[in-house]
Amino acid sequence: MRLVTVRLPLRPLALASLITNALLVVTGGAVRLTGSGLGCPTWPKCTAASYTTTAEMGVHGAIEFGNRLLGVLLGLIALATFIAALLEHPRRRSQARLSFVLGLGVVAQGAVGGVTVLTGLNPWIVGAHFVISMVMTAGAYVLWQRTAEPDGPRVPLVPVPLRTLGRITTVVSAAVILVGVVVTGSGPHAGDETTPRNGFDPTNISQAHADLVFLLIGLSVALWFALRAVNAPPAAVRAAGVLVLVELGQGLIGFVQYFTHLPVLLVGAHMLGATLVWIATLAAVRSLAAPAAAPVAPAARPVPATTSA
Repeated sequence: MRLVTVRLPLRPLALASLITNALLVVTGGAVRLTGSGLGCPTWPKCTAASYTTTAEMGVHGAIEFGNRLLGVLLGLIALATFIAALLEHPRRRSQARLSFVLGLGVVAQGAVGGVTVLTGLNPWIVGAHFVISMVMTAGAYVLWQRTAEPDGPRVPLVPVPLRTLGRITTVVSAAVILVGVVVTGSGPHAGDETTPRNGFDPTNISQAHADLVFLLIGLSVALWFALRAVNAPPAAVRAAGVLVLVELGQGLIGFVQYFTHLPVLLVGAHMLGATLVWIATLAAVRSLAAPAAAPVAPAARPVPATTSA
């Protein structure tokens, strides 16, 4: 009897992991913004007697339990992604390792989520929960990109100063996210009425966050102009341009939400925007190099026309 090997589609699964990680940020924000952080007051069960929400828990229990279910879905996707990576022929160790690490990240997310509930939504633990999501989003994005590329080293497509500028932009983008987490921990949307805040002055820490945002936008605009100046590959110029546009949109949402006293819908949009800025940053920086097996030649500078006398 001939055995038939069923191969799972690795690239769509990696994309599903990326999307689900982004959705988890949105649903996690909904939990906090609706005051549903303790909708399920214990962990891993939702109540002392049930793993699922009950009618007595009301809408807050349903929202919190829905977020937990999405975490379970993310775990199943991570498992399927790892199996798909193992079944690839030939098997690519880099993809298998990365998909395994993403699976460990889901476990870490679940554990930190449990600690979040058991500590009564400690703002620092809540912040760590968000940071892990950003790390996993980065891993899922890289895995998704690698499924369309050969293994091996990547060759630069732009001069060293521009690659350095790209790295600095990435560091500042990460700093914007981290300070944004502190801003969130100082603000009013704690997830529950009894949850303490982190003690930072919301106005001062918001100003520090805004300063970093201005720096990030300035670096990104500089990267876009510099890529155009050296006739970098169109994909790199386009990725930098998309990053600038996403940042401007996110900055607009941030200013409006601040001056309108943090309405929940805008805060939720801002959380999604943070994820999109992070992904756009990774895309812009990754576009500065290409696989060595199939390098993309930089666009040639235009040659001035000559005329004969």
